[in-house]
Amino acid sequence: MRIAIAQINPTLADFKGNKEKILDFVHQAHQRKCDLVVFPECSLFGYHPFDLLERASLVSKQEAEFKSLVKSLPKDIGVIVGLITKNPSKKGRPYFNSAALVSKGQKPRFFHKQLLPTGDVFDEARFIEPGDFSKNYFQWKGKKFFLTICEDIWAWEDKKLVSAYKTNPLAKVPKKKIDMVINLSASPYFLGKMKQREYVTTRTSAYFNAPIMYVNMVGAQDEIIFDGGSFVLDKKGKKLLSCQQFVEDINVIDIKTKEVWNKNAPLSSLEELRRGLVLGIRDFCEKVGIKKVHLGSSGGIDSALVAALAVDALGPSNVTTFALPGPYSSGDSLKLAQKLAKNLSVELKTVDINPAYESMLGALKSGMGHEGFSLVNENLQARLRGMTLMAYSNKENSMLLTTGNKDEYATGYSTLYGDMCGGLAPIGDLTKGQVYELSRYYNQQGEIIPKEIIDRAPTAELRANQKDQDSLPPYEELDKSVSYLVEKSGAAKTKTDKWLLPILMKTEFKRWQAPPILKVSPHSFGRGRRYPIAHKAAE
Repeated sequence: MRIAIAQINPTLADFKGNKEKILDFVHQAHQRKCDLVVFPECSLFGYHPFDLLERASLVSKQEAEFKSLVKSLPKDIGVIVGLITKNPSKKGRPYFNSAALVSKGQKPRFFHKQLLPTGDVFDEARFIEPGDFSKNYFQWKGKKFFLTICEDIWAWEDKKLVSAYKTNPLAKVPKKKIDMVINLSASPYFLGKMKQREYVTTRTSAYFNAPIMYVNMVGAQDEIIFDGGSFVLDKKGKKLLSCQQFVEDINVIDIKTKEVWNKNAPLSSLEELRRGLVLGIRDFCEKVGIKKVHLGSSGGIDSALVAALAVDALGPSNVTTFALPGPYSSGDSLKLAQKLAKNLSVELKTVDINPAYESMLGALKSGMGHEGFSLVNENLQARLRGMTLMAYSNKENSMLLTTGNKDEYATGYSTLYGDMCGGLAPIGDLTKGQVYELSRYYNQQGEIIPKEIIDRAPTAELRANQKDQDSLPPYEELDKSVSYLVEKSGAAKTKTDKWLLPILMKTEFKRWQAPPILKVSPHSFGRGRRYPIAHKAAE
């Protein structure tokens, strides 16, 4: 039996478009003489729907496209597709997260997800009723399978994986002799996630003493990135097949001979990170209908990296950079912004904020008696830059990309309505160290980001001779504390931890007003971090 993995990038609630994409991949599998083709979790609806499920009409529209899909299938091939289905019972929540086994002329068979994640970016239990995966054995063309959906295989617990569940219901499913376990997933990406997937699939495969097929979604939805990387393991945990990461892919395995269509080499961690962020920018823009982006180019490393990622995502003709010199900008900053723009083949526009700055100082002096130099002056410059960049958004229908990193967001070292302006924060989940690593990686094949940008000391240039390290601990120490306190919620231990923790707790109001941050770590700022603003929790 030949089975195809159809690793697709659906768009949330684009039911017709998703149906057509599914049919396209079904026909590709059919041409490859496949007996069965398997799609990711929620491949017809898109994932994660969150409160779109409040609108019952959307689920009804999906049902209509599902019926159209079934009628349009070619003969002699089975299709397993993920979708949202209505719970016919008046008890419980209104929907199931389901998989449907369909074929031409046959009544669909439905399977329902049992374990519903609620941690980090997930919130399925809000609308989804748990299924019963003990009923998920099925046969197709003489072969026997057991079907699971994403979280269903994640309740194993030992030192390698901390489970959110007290018991593992999968380990209580009566064992039957099967030819393969199938898992449909929409598993968000972060560095190191693949090792966790390989662990839970290996445990599941060993329990059933059968190979396992793991079919993962690819694409990005808001701040969540799905990296694909679907694979098949034999019953001893050896990887037989792997799909590409961060792109749509189709791959085929014969479960009798173990022959595969192709194998794909794993990516380095930095290439993973680059491709993930590029996909996140590209999909965010495409799925909200934005064709062009722009950003402030300060001559610093953060904005340089964002510009390089944006060019990879959208092409140089769709990226515009801005130099916004103010009273404390150095001549080197403008020269480096110009050099970066030349290297990336993007347009650089220059808008001098000095006249607006002097005008505002005069207004503040006469209106509120402001004199001298203080934080007012620093933030005024940042906000004039933000206002200028947002004016370009209005003029050109271009989306502003924010250039702050995770260290800056964690410490509140950012200005509301200034450098925090924008529609998307591509590197808001990267520590400063990761920003440097990825920037150096870009230069492996030749200089993209000018070496002078990488070598110069970071500065906001909002006051004379300003350096980031005047206000922040050394970035090497701050990186560790940010990762430890934010991603692991650890208790403050080091001097830097104890400096950061109260600041982290007091600056949540800023992060609530930040743009969506592309998630590439186990715990990022944004949807998955549900911290309140008003509280007295200092530790």
